[in-house]
Amino acid sequence: MGRLSIVSELWQFIKVRKKWWLAPILFLLLALSALIVITQGSALAPFIYSLF
Repeated sequence: MGRLSIVSELWQFIKVRKKWWLAPILFLLLALSALIVITQGSALAPFIYSLF
């Protein structure tokens, strides 16, 4: 629940302060973290690591 509240608080900050340039950065961070979680321990890991 703690991580979800951080994301929602950051989204509220973006909406209130009109810092819309932060939205793509937030989306990219969420996508990369999801990619790391999904591929951890899978056969795709060597291919993903070669991209970075």
